[in-house]
Amino acid sequence: MDTDRLPGCYRHPDRDTGIRCTRCERPICPECMISASVGFQCPECVRAGSGTGHQPTANAPRTIAGGVVAADPHLVTKILIGINVLLFFVVLAVPVLAVQLELIGGQFQEYPGGPVHGVAAGEYHRLLTSMFLHTQWWHIIGNMIALWVIGGPLEAALGRVRYLAVFLLSGLGGSALVYLLSEPYTQTLGASGAVFGLLGATVVLAKRLRYEMRPVIVMVVLMLVLTFVPLGGALTVSWQAHVGGLVTGALVGLGMLMPTAGRHRALVQWGTCAVAFLLAAMLILIRTAELT
Repeated sequence: MDTDRLPGCYRHPDRDTGIRCTRCERPICPECMISASVGFQCPECVRAGSGTGHQPTANAPRTIAGGVVAADPHLVTKILIGINVLLFFVVLAVPVLAVQLELIGGQFQEYPGGPVHGVAAGEYHRLLTSMFLHTQWWHIIGNMIALWVIGGPLEAALGRVRYLAVFLLSGLGGSALVYLLSEPYTQTLGASGAVFGLLGATVVLAKRLRYEMRPVIVMVVLMLVLTFVPLGGALTVSWQAHVGGLVTGALVGLGMLMPTAGRHRALVQWGTCAVAFLLAAMLILIRTAELT
C-alpha cells in the first residue's frame, strides 16, 4: 500500500489533492475549491454560510433562468393548487365570500345604503383574489389539471421565485384586461388567466431550449379555440383573461429566459416584471377613471 499517496477529493475520489477546506478540512480538488479570505473552502461550507462573503446559495445548481434548483421542483405549483382547492371549499361553506372576492369592475351595493363595492370603488384586491376563486367543481378540476401539467415543468425550469412571478403577473394581466374590456358588472373568476400566462412562458421556454415547437403551438391554438368557440352555454369563458394572461406570461417569460448573464440577467428579469406590472397598473387606472 502506498502510504505517500495524496488523499482523494471528497466529491471526486479519483482526483488526488493536497488542498483541504480551511473550515471542515475535507480534501478538495481544483474544481471544488472556492476562494475564501484565507485559503479555500468546499461547496458545502460555502452553501452553509461559511463566512467567505458568499451567499449560502452562491454555488448551488441553477436553472436555465438562474433560479436555485430546489429539492422539490413542483412545490409552488402544489401550494397554488392547495390554495385554490381550499378557497373552493371555503366558498362552498360561505357562499357570500364569492361576492367579496370575484372580479366585478363597476361600483355596486349589496343592499340600499350599504357600502360600495367593486374594483372601481377601490377594491383592487379583486384583481388578484378572483384568480384563486372557483364556484363549480368542473371549473376548478379543469384549471388545476392545466396548472399541474403546464406549471410543474415550468417551475422546475425557472425556479420557485421566478415561476411565482410569472403566475401572479399573468393573473394580474388577465384581470386588468377583463377590467378594461368587459362590462362593468360582469362577474369573473378562475385561475385560467394565470394558467394561460404559464402557457405563454412555456412557449418561450420551448423556443429557448430549441425543443420541437409544434406540440406547444398546437396546445396554444387548441386552448385559444376553446376560448373563442361557444360551448353551448355550459361555460362562459372570459377571452379577455385568457388573452391578457397569455400575452403577459409570454412577455415576462421572455425577460426571464433572455440569454444574459450575471447582474445583467437579474436586471433584465426583474425589470421585465416591473414593466409588466406597470402596464397592468396603467390599464387599471385608465378603466377606473372611466368608471368613476
